[in-house]
Amino acid sequence: MTRASDDGAESPASADSRDLAAFGYKQELDRTLGSFSSFAAGFSYISILTGMFQMFHLGFGAGGPAFFWTWPVYFFGQLLVALCFAELAAHYPLAGGVYQWAKYVGSRPVGWMTGWIYTANLIITIAAVALALQVTLPRIAPWSQLVGDVNNPTDWAVNAVVLGCILIAFTTLINSVGVGLMAKINNVGVVTELAGVVLLIVIFAVRAVRGPGVVFDTQGRGDGQPLGYLGPLLAAALMASYVMYGFDTAGSLAEETRDPRRKAPWAILQALSAAAAAGALLMLFALMAVSDPHAGPLSLPTGGLGFIVTDVVGQPLGTLFLIDVIFAVTVCCLAVHAGAVRLLFAMARDNNLPCSAALSRVWGVSRTPVVAALVAGLVAAVFLVLNVFVAGLIDHIAPMAILWANLAYLLVTSSLLWMRCRGWPEKDGPSGNFALGKWGLPVNLAAVVWGVLVIANIGWPRGGAAGTPWYQPYGTLLGTGILLAVGGAYYWFFQRHKNRVLEEHRA
Repeated sequence: MTRASDDGAESPASADSRDLAAFGYKQELDRTLGSFSSFAAGFSYISILTGMFQMFHLGFGAGGPAFFWTWPVYFFGQLLVALCFAELAAHYPLAGGVYQWAKYVGSRPVGWMTGWIYTANLIITIAAVALALQVTLPRIAPWSQLVGDVNNPTDWAVNAVVLGCILIAFTTLINSVGVGLMAKINNVGVVTELAGVVLLIVIFAVRAVRGPGVVFDTQGRGDGQPLGYLGPLLAAALMASYVMYGFDTAGSLAEETRDPRRKAPWAILQALSAAAAAGALLMLFALMAVSDPHAGPLSLPTGGLGFIVTDVVGQPLGTLFLIDVIFAVTVCCLAVHAGAVRLLFAMARDNNLPCSAALSRVWGVSRTPVVAALVAGLVAAVFLVLNVFVAGLIDHIAPMAILWANLAYLLVTSSLLWMRCRGWPEKDGPSGNFALGKWGLPVNLAAVVWGVLVIANIGWPRGGAAGTPWYQPYGTLLGTGILLAVGGAYYWFFQRHKNRVLEEHRA
């Protein structure tokens, strides 16, 4: 029975629940998120203050100031993917996002493999984001270097793991309490991050010591190489590719969003566009304001964008901005963790994971899959601990997270392209409030091509420093191969006959 308002019309909450029931699921999660909270989830996942402060040194080290151009290129490419996702979010407003989309426009096996890859990506991204505390926190609070010396690579890596595990424990607790508290913290975090970014942009612009032509300075990278600057530029794209994914989070929280067919698509696009615009201005004016664009710390994990902040702003005010970065890292980790919880819940609800009944159980007053939150946090923390003695841990984790995310995206967009050629969406129900219309096919095709290029670039086995083991450049591809082999074997031998909605979750 649906609940009616006083004038006899069906209430929005009842309409959303009835819409969900059409997919075979009953309403269990707490549907309380509005437009800003939906946008904030995607924006805080992207979190330019987290990703740019964490990875700036790698991009600058590979490409010099001209690596700026990787940012607009990546935005344009990811916007193609986001447009496809926005249309899918309007058609399938379900928890689990990319898993559900791949299942409906592809097949159940494609959906399962997409969910498997993206779950692994989310877990590894929780770990990668948690490690970002080490880039900033010891700079403003020396006591936070709990292990050894910050200048010792091994101590630096071990302390990153310790701080990361503390942060993961916090995000696990918040995600277990309920989506309401998570959304409040997220919203405050997004507001403070946006305020900090705008203020930084203004200060950098006022204190600029050179013109915007600095973004054409390659600093000699690529000289004498067969492809010239193209090779360093492709390597420098790691920062942009690391920051600009996760915008699908608004779609993953659809079952907790009011009127998701209308709000989720625009939240996806707004999150990506706002982050891209703010990040481009921040990077441009930072390069214009730094006192010496050849300074060594710009290419070091302990320097990078954080070095520019203290160099331009000064220590006292710079410390305040770095505190804002720490808050951004916290809410970013919180958003990634939230996405992992919803994906685990969605797959378990379809009996697609071991211990599905426990992982999909929605607990009491919190109306949250608490076991899924605990498992996601525990696995991410275990991953950190197992790698505790690997110096430069962030550099090893990031490419794998990027490749897995974009591989999951590619499975969605390629499945959608196949369905589009067979008449989708005209034959597939309501389109909600977002449709690409005649632009759907060319945008979708371009998104697939873009996904292939991103995966090829991130997985390309680039040589390391002298003395690097021969197999290390192939680590990302090796890890991806293992992930696909294990996932495929598990699905074929254990999972393919269990794919059904658990009775307790049926509408």
